[in-house]
Amino acid sequence: MAATKKKPRAPRRKKAEAGSKGLAPKDVSATSDATKALEAQIVQDGGAVIGSYKDPLGGNAVIVAALPIDKVKPTDYQRDRSETHTKKLANAMERVGRYLDPVIALRHADGLYYSPNGNHRLGAMTLLGAKSIVALVVPDADVEFKILALNTEKAHNLKERSLEVIRMYRGLVGARGKEKESEFIAMFEEPHFATFGAVYEKRPRFSAGAYTSVVKRLEGFFEEPIQDALKEREKRADLLIAWDDDVVKVVEALKAKGLQSPYLKNYVVARVNFLRFKKDGEFDFEETIGKLHAATKKIDADKVNKEDIAKMGGAPAESSDE
Repeated sequence: MAATKKKPRAPRRKKAEAGSKGLAPKDVSATSDATKALEAQIVQDGGAVIGSYKDPLGGNAVIVAALPIDKVKPTDYQRDRSETHTKKLANAMERVGRYLDPVIALRHADGLYYSPNGNHRLGAMTLLGAKSIVALVVPDADVEFKILALNTEKAHNLKERSLEVIRMYRGLVGARGKEKESEFIAMFEEPHFATFGAVYEKRPRFSAGAYTSVVKRLEGFFEEPIQDALKEREKRADLLIAWDDDVVKVVEALKAKGLQSPYLKNYVVARVNFLRFKKDGEFDFEETIGKLHAATKKIDADKVNKEDIAKMGGAPAESSDE
């Protein structure tokens, strides 16, 4: 399966002239008949419409509503809820006695409202026994998938981002499976997130960071329908898991001879990564991972010392004695 070439880097953003984009305040507050049908559904669902406006950047309609909290559910595409964070947030809300940060919600045909970015706030309000939750209800269903690109204020780690992408990927296969994977570049950001996500589904404790430099070099977005591309993502995930099995064996052998470092897996991958010396050219994913896997099996742990690990970019040699 052929992948598209990497997108060129975006040009450096130029500072926009002050007051040159979006809507003026009086235009933001302007109401629109486009929301009337959705407002009626909200009322029928037991909610209350507080108002509506146009977002100041794109002019898209948004409804401010109080929704019955039992009708608001998190989407499957966001990061998993942390119970610890949920309890801390609930305690803070209880002390302050206020809820000031609406979730985003989209109404589905089943009469439920799905929030793509408010999992912890929703969990905290549920924990507190709240009857309702204030939401920004968006008529555009595509926001459910586009919201990942907006979740940049709190950085996701590689695992969280990858799992979000693969969950969103599977949702898109069901809804828009015949569209090309390359048409969702803005949603997925980087192609390796989908592959790593498929790995994490099968191996939650996978150390993707050790393999990122390799996988990013080999990945690209597919021009095939996303429903077919998903099969390739899962195939690539299996190749990485098989390679990881043997990387772990080498790491365990290194530990058994007394080499202790948090960077042992990075060392093993870097040692066989011939791509470091090939700055140009395109490489086939399956063929390259196969070569790296085969080279990993040939590593003799008895011939590795702590200086070797330090030279390959791991921890300083002294740290092996800790």
